[in-house]
Amino acid sequence: MFNRRKFIKASALSAGLLAIDKSSMADALPAKSQSAKNLPIVISTWDFGIAANADAWKVLSKGGRSLDAVEQGVWVPEADEKNQTVGYGGLPDRDGKVTLDACIMDELGNCGAVLALEHIKHPISVARKVMEKTPHVMLAGDGALQFALEQGFKKENLLTPSSEKAWKDWLKTAKYEPVMNIENKRYDQAAPQKLPGNQYNHDTIGMLAIDAKGNISGACTTSGMAYKLHGRIGDSPIIGAGLYVDNEVGGATSTGVGEEVVRNVGSFLVVELMRQGYAPEAACKEAVMRIIKKKPETAKNIQVGFLAINKKGEYGAYAIQQGFSYAVCNAEKQDLLIKGKSYY
Repeated sequence: MFNRRKFIKASALSAGLLAIDKSSMADALPAKSQSAKNLPIVISTWDFGIAANADAWKVLSKGGRSLDAVEQGVWVPEADEKNQTVGYGGLPDRDGKVTLDACIMDELGNCGAVLALEHIKHPISVARKVMEKTPHVMLAGDGALQFALEQGFKKENLLTPSSEKAWKDWLKTAKYEPVMNIENKRYDQAAPQKLPGNQYNHDTIGMLAIDAKGNISGACTTSGMAYKLHGRIGDSPIIGAGLYVDNEVGGATSTGVGEEVVRNVGSFLVVELMRQGYAPEAACKEAVMRIIKKKPETAKNIQVGFLAINKKGEYGAYAIQQGFSYAVCNAEKQDLLIKGKSYY
């Protein structure tokens, strides 16, 4: 018979095991991620995130909504013709077509996305229209273009002279076959550091913001991997992969080779780990390790990075390869660029 004395003894033992387990978990994680002392705050991937953050800050510093901030922030790289990985000026697919992907998510869990969208300079704004004007989450290809034009967006040629020249140069030696990262092989021989998603070959801007009210929103936009197969979609416009926001916990975004992020539902994973108590950097690291453990040989030759922020305004990042950086903007400093930690 399970008497009172045995019950007390068993309870004490369980409490002790729980304490040990919590202690072990704490030892396995970094003591604390980078932290913002106050809100609002906006963070984004890569060095071009500094300029993007500056425009997002124009909204946040005036008490604006985080959703408006992230949309306005990523407009900057989307409109930059010198940026060949996002929006206007982006490098085309193998057929010479510039196709854009984007998604956006607000503090209420509302989200919208466009996939393989052509001829529209700001896919993030079309994604927001999908979220606000339709019962859907995603629109793709010709349907996304039709919707954009109905909403008043201007049809434009997105293939700039410099991107067209780069594509034609690539065609001279390219093999039109679906081999992973074949578009980067010419870089690998001369400069191994120029891997997809690295500092020389970005492919996404992901942005996360917390406004003065403590509400979180995120945006992710890209022209995708250079010289991809026509119709290829990576992680960027997929909610849960390229971007995920939970206003009770935090938000996460990713950059790099999207196929591996999709296979691990990366951004959702990062947010769920933060829900369990992981610091942002530790959550990003665990998501990276999932990719490496599943495909160790593939991971040696690709780049994937995660960036996250929690409800407290603490932020962190982690990547497979060196070279990943992220930008931070708050009331104290508007142009902070941080070198992300990496496995290799």
